[in-house]
Amino acid sequence: MKFTKIDLLTLLISLFVFASCEKNSTIGLSIDPSGAVVGKLIDSVTVTSRTQQDDVSSTYTKGNGLVRYPLGFLKDPLLGTTESSLSMVINLPRDSFNFGTNPELDSAVLVMNYGGEFYGDSTANYTIDVHQLSNNLSKADNYLSSNIYPHQSQILGTYQGKLFPSTRVKVTDVLTGATDTIANNVPQVRIRLDNNFITNNIVNTPATNRKYNAYFLAWFKGLKVQIRPSEQANLQKGAMAFFNFSSETTSGLFLYYRKQNDNNTALIDTMSISFPINLSSNAVAASIKHNYSPEVQDQLSHPNTQYSTTYLQPLAGLRNKIAFPYLNKLKSATGKIIVNKAELVVELKSGTDGAPFRAAPRLSLYRYDIAGQRKNVPDNDTGDGYTSAGDPRASSASFGGYFDSTKNRYVFSITAYVQDLIDGKTEDYGTFLSVTPTSSFDFSNTFTVAARASLGSFKKNPLAGDNLIKLNIYYSEIK
Repeated sequence: MKFTKIDLLTLLISLFVFASCEKNSTIGLSIDPSGAVVGKLIDSVTVTSRTQQDDVSSTYTKGNGLVRYPLGFLKDPLLGTTESSLSMVINLPRDSFNFGTNPELDSAVLVMNYGGEFYGDSTANYTIDVHQLSNNLSKADNYLSSNIYPHQSQILGTYQGKLFPSTRVKVTDVLTGATDTIANNVPQVRIRLDNNFITNNIVNTPATNRKYNAYFLAWFKGLKVQIRPSEQANLQKGAMAFFNFSSETTSGLFLYYRKQNDNNTALIDTMSISFPINLSSNAVAASIKHNYSPEVQDQLSHPNTQYSTTYLQPLAGLRNKIAFPYLNKLKSATGKIIVNKAELVVELKSGTDGAPFRAAPRLSLYRYDIAGQRKNVPDNDTGDGYTSAGDPRASSASFGGYFDSTKNRYVFSITAYVQDLIDGKTEDYGTFLSVTPTSSFDFSNTFTVAARASLGSFKKNPLAGDNLIKLNIYYSEIK
């Protein structure tokens, strides 16, 4: 039949059925066969996929940081090892802070609140060390994920044991002039630091070093926290824990001390004070290092080769560059077509979703514009409400990208993008798959999750059981 006009209802109805490659089928509910819309499915469009090293990017900009920060060491049998350490500024409680008369330190505890995300082995014991930074972290030129921040050799404190990212912690609250109480705090890691070091470098430091926060930062420089390097080889699988340093949390260096009462010299007051770690005030930076497996390194060394398995990894790790090299020939082969529905189906490699290395719960799909900047594909371009109205065809609710554990795959709806590529309205300057947080779609390099994905690839003549990447295009011809 000839198409003279296709209205919205017809397009919506045409989304529902098609059975095989380039086979005619009737789309619609119970309608007069003489008026049925004839549609076709193409599921053999070539899709190339290449594992790429993702971009290095910043983990902190002035006044803004990550919603959570990675700390840990992963030993993944598929990808290799990933290490992330944290460097952080310790701020004054306030300018000209004074400990009072004859202060005596009881204890100093570094408190880091968990950030609600954990990936890896929760049954293993971990050794976390704290060092002082060698340079003033607040004066760093940038905070790229590849940066290494030198530190002093002295270990100021150590945590040894399991990590409990969802277990609340009971802590004694020190109250001046009142009985101490037991508080049920949010999940956190508490690392006791060396009393002599804190006494000499904070409590008894000259008052001029505590006059302004900038003076204190130049003096104290900051702290570095890392999984002990000598213990990493002992870990069978490892883990990546995440910590929250936003202004709403109580992460910081807590000092518990005694001082002479201001009104009665015969009395001693017990005190506690927090030197906060606060992203709105100063930097927290992640340093991330990957040591890839021979399989991954081979793919990175041969970027033009198609492999049967490709990989995705967050934390400035791995992404997938995909392409549809012959898609523009579809138009010339069939004449003008209307894409009723286009689905990119991405299947997980069988056997790669086992604990503790579960598959990433969600993937992102994005494209490059002519300037090489990351942009949403039209189907997910809802705009920001300020500078961009987005694409009227976009629907983030139906865009997809979530892991279907039953079918072992991810599916993206990219009808508008494929239509634009076929029509020549959009140039494919690069289309990419990467890992994104479950709760928010993010096409920038993400440092707030650690789950990875091992993917299949396109095959012209797949066999039963093959894990694939394929593009299903349901379309109607306009003669």
